Amino acid sequence: VQLQASGRGLVQPGGSLRLSCVTSGFTLDRLAIGWFRQAPGKEREGVGCIGSGPGNSYYKDSVKGRFTISRDSGKNTVYLQMSRLKYEDAAIYYCAAETFDYGNSCLKESRMDYWGKGTQVTVSS
Repeated sequence: VQLQASGRGLVQPGGSLRLSCVTSGFTLDRLAIGWFRQAPGKEREGVGCIGSGPGNSYYKDSVKGRFTISRDSGKNTVYLQMSRLKYEDAAIYYCAAETFDYGNSCLKESRMDYWGKGTQVTVSS
């Protein structure tokens, strides 16, 4: 199982950016995929995730309405579309996979079984 996040960028506040998580080694809709972020001096936190099977999505409260997760099984890729970005969204973003998810468990770092390397998101004017 491998995951690789990409889409790093520098955006102004209010701008948009899309991150991609390309996966391999498993059937995408069999696992839940979560997006996490870690800002300097802070703990890593779950931002949003998409569950296995029908792919219900879940979000951290502070990004609801601004971030959207989607899944393209044909491309083995999960996307994190971020809009109306704020300074506090700046962080290294990671994608991770959970083998046995239930509800919004894929938002919990401790539940994730596989991790990809992070990609940097910078929000600056």
